[in-house]
Amino acid sequence: MTAAQKREIETLAARIRLDILDETHAAKSGHPGGSLSIADLMAYLYTCELHVNPKDPHDPDRDRLVLSKGHTAPALYSVLARKGFFPPEDLLTLRKIDSDLQGHPDMKKTPGVDMTSGSLGQGLSAACGMAWAAKKDGRAYRTYAIIGDGESQEGQIWEACMFAAHYKLDNLCVILDWNGLQIDGAIEEVMNPTPYREKFESFGFHVVCIDGHDLDSIERALNEARSVKGKPTAIVMKTIKGKGVSYMENQASWHGNAPNDELYAKGVEEILSAHPELRA
Repeated sequence: MTAAQKREIETLAARIRLDILDETHAAKSGHPGGSLSIADLMAYLYTCELHVNPKDPHDPDRDRLVLSKGHTAPALYSVLARKGFFPPEDLLTLRKIDSDLQGHPDMKKTPGVDMTSGSLGQGLSAACGMAWAAKKDGRAYRTYAIIGDGESQEGQIWEACMFAAHYKLDNLCVILDWNGLQIDGAIEEVMNPTPYREKFESFGFHVVCIDGHDLDSIERALNEARSVKGKPTAIVMKTIKGKGVSYMENQASWHGNAPNDELYAKGVEEILSAHPELRA
């Protein structure tokens, strides 16, 4: 990642955060907190990591991304729009009855979405199937699955991990968004799924633990994942729920709550103040 690329990714991540506010404010519903926490990751993945082409979203050799924590679709929709999969103005139709941008990703409606998701725990199983199919078919594409920390309380997550290790899916990268909060509060208080490193390692994964808002760390972790042979990789990202919008940061109440007009304007101004290049 060059210095110019890093600035580009930082600007894109800020744009994704603006879009998340725009989308949820327009819809008067949605999940901004967990969407904001993966904005840096999404900006990096679609700029430097994923081999995808908006002009050919069904290319059989494309990399696959499964947003298993499907409620954070506003972040995915934003980066897909900004990378040319569909017009950015469509973002303001989020959750409208006739929109292709449903509250959770739908692979049959939205260009660039590889897996319908939203029922927590199931996305990683689908990602394992994609990675296994690549092995069976002799294809070189990689599969990435983004899971949530609250989602990792689901037993199906760990069944999928057992499958991935058993079949040596070194073309699978699981990325855990560890922002510490779920709809009912702190994950440690609701149902403690930690320690993550030890759990993933016990299931046969190579594990990398990083700051999920540091682009250099994201780059190093993804490069390391590609170098690992014979086992899948889990990247455990420590993040801040609501990152970039002060009143949303580390607040479980913003898991599934849209900003009103006043708070929307406040959040937009905070992001624009930090990234004045977006005012143009």
